[in-house]
Amino acid sequence: MKGRIHSMDTFGTVDGPGIRFVLFMQGCALQCQFCHNPDSWDTAQGRQMSVDEVIAELEPYLVYYRKSGGGITVTGGEPTLQASFVAELFKTVKERFGLHTALDSSGFCEPANAESLIAHTDLVLLDLKQMDSARHQQLTSQPNERILKFASWLAELKKPMWIRHVLIPGITDAWQDLTALGRFVSGLDSVERIELLPYHRMGVYKWQQLGRSYPLEGIQTPSAAELERAKIIIETARKKSAASP
Repeated sequence: MKGRIHSMDTFGTVDGPGIRFVLFMQGCALQCQFCHNPDSWDTAQGRQMSVDEVIAELEPYLVYYRKSGGGITVTGGEPTLQASFVAELFKTVKERFGLHTALDSSGFCEPANAESLIAHTDLVLLDLKQMDSARHQQLTSQPNERILKFASWLAELKKPMWIRHVLIPGITDAWQDLTALGRFVSGLDSVERIELLPYHRMGVYKWQQLGRSYPLEGIQTPSAAELERAKIIIETARKKSAASP
């Protein structure tokens, strides 16, 4: 079995606990307007690698992953598009090395297609981009019903989750959207934390290289005050919803 790989990072520190080997899979069903890896969308591109070939890239750094309480994170693109490959990779690294496994996903996946993968996953980093389905489709090219269903399924399995939300001024930071996010997360009992990620423009050059017009031209990175406001709105809504009978 081989997977299509976009790239890899042997010293990741922001995609799960500890120091991590981060594998970026090729292919994505979403086309997010703020994506910093638009070159990962095409499912026909990328380097084909076997599980053993990926492990050969990971193994020299095992001491760092183990000592830091880290492990391996698979992201994308969208890793659930290659669920069978990622499941085999996670199964192998857990059996051989006992490594912690994390899946960074948009959640745009039918649960039945990810059962084996989630069985070998210790933590899901779930990106909830926009709670309003129509605006979600405008932002990502797809509605969000499948994503919310996936999140609820993970909670039913009691699978540990970190919810991630990219804060984009004027697009994902409205009071009603952040409140809806807090209320939704309050119903997911296995959520361990919510990470607010500030929108950035570091991937704009990739859009230019691909000859694509960048959709969010002119949007700036949110300030610390804007991030704090969003955090307060989400947590207030989450606590109020959890306290309601």
